[in-house]
Amino acid sequence: MSKKQKTVKEKPTLIKKVDDFFEISKRGSNFKTEIIAGLTTFFAMAYIVVTNPNQVVSFNHFPGGDFPGHEAEFQIIWYAVYVASLLAAIIGTLLYAFYAKMPFAQACGMGLNSFFFVSFILPELLKTDGTTDISKGYKEGLAVILLSGLLFMVLSLTGLRSYIAKALPDNLKKAIPAGIGLFIALLGFKSAGVIQSNKYTLVQLFDFHGAFVNAESSLEGWRAIVPVLIAILGLIIMGVLTKFKVKGAVIITILGSTVLYYLATWQLPNFDMTSIGSSFKYFATEGLFGAFDGFKTLFTTGGVFTFGTLFSVVALTITFCLVDMFDTMGTLYGAASQANMLDKNGDPVNLKQSMNADSIATLAGSLLGTSTCTTFVESSAGVGAGGRTGFASLITSACFFICLFLTPVATVIPACATAPALIYIGVLMLKGFAKVDMEDITSAIPAFLTLIMMPLTYSISNGIAVGAISYVLIKIFTGKYCKKDITVTVIAVLFALRFAFISM
Repeated sequence: MSKKQKTVKEKPTLIKKVDDFFEISKRGSNFKTEIIAGLTTFFAMAYIVVTNPNQVVSFNHFPGGDFPGHEAEFQIIWYAVYVASLLAAIIGTLLYAFYAKMPFAQACGMGLNSFFFVSFILPELLKTDGTTDISKGYKEGLAVILLSGLLFMVLSLTGLRSYIAKALPDNLKKAIPAGIGLFIALLGFKSAGVIQSNKYTLVQLFDFHGAFVNAESSLEGWRAIVPVLIAILGLIIMGVLTKFKVKGAVIITILGSTVLYYLATWQLPNFDMTSIGSSFKYFATEGLFGAFDGFKTLFTTGGVFTFGTLFSVVALTITFCLVDMFDTMGTLYGAASQANMLDKNGDPVNLKQSMNADSIATLAGSLLGTSTCTTFVESSAGVGAGGRTGFASLITSACFFICLFLTPVATVIPACATAPALIYIGVLMLKGFAKVDMEDITSAIPAFLTLIMMPLTYSISNGIAVGAISYVLIKIFTGKYCKKDITVTVIAVLFALRFAFISM
């Protein structure tokens, strides 16, 4: 007589549970690849750690510059924004990790942070009646960001943001990732100094000869040239490693370029740990919930309510909302396309969750004390390194957390080391433009304008705006306008109004 054997079901291990939760194996990835991807994304966007507070208070002003006498006030706001920026990035990126489960990261949007300074802090500095209050302008700005975040939330929860994204014409959907590719490649070239400004031709290639001639010493000239050479060499090495299918080609290049940079310039990384305590102090007194203080004076001028002020607040709220929405939308389509994470309709998977994560991060950022948060285009660097799941985002957020206490960690990696990753991803993202129907001129022109206006105007949302406006006009004048174009028409009209009434 045979005995029935009991089958003992093994309990899944912690690693197995994590794998199942993030769908790492299901999406064809592994822990090593996801960790490398998360680190790659962090290093590619590590500049935001100090750049965002610099932009919010316009760093070039407070060492003396154009507004002497306000250095202490600038420094206090800088400290508050520094901590708030990191906390917002951690929250936003964790939302991608655990809620949207996508390999993307969030942080304070570049461009919007400068717009924040111009809209709220600069007007205080320009006062001539002796009532300048930088803290007041800063907190009023946070109040507007909170309003735009609430508007984001409504659009996200009602599904309107996802609907708008899915309603974009197919040619624009294909052009957006390619335009972002050019844009992030430009960011890479610019950050390493490969491309420089020129007052006659707008831009030019780095002046190698001039770097030596104008330098005070040969060493200074050499140090000016090194970042450019390393960026170009890094891109070539990254391409070679990728061709030979070397795992982690992106992160290997970043780390190798970093070591080479310090060796070539004969310098040591700078670790300054003295400002950590001040950062948390002023974050608590100025940034945290400062938006609520901002509401006390937001709708008044000289203490008196005016409809002009109300209109200005509404216009600014809509502007921040529009720019963030389309920056995020464009980034999602670009990065998801690079990761082959598009559904059968060509839309990013988990689009609704991604949009919700973005709106929550903006709300959180405003309450913590920083400008609008958005999904970062540099996430494409992590995707290029193989990131396919939210576990990569978890690693990125952990790196941001470390920076709360170790400020110099993020600044050890020079821009020239991450530049090759951005340029490389730009190359990869251009392939989608080949699918645009260039034989149909009504499709080709809007797609081309979307592609080219992103790098030329230094804005993802501007590229989408010009593409949408041109698409609608061409459809109307050629008699091809139809019912499905209503959504993109609304988008075009909103952007046209922004261009007409809001300076940015």
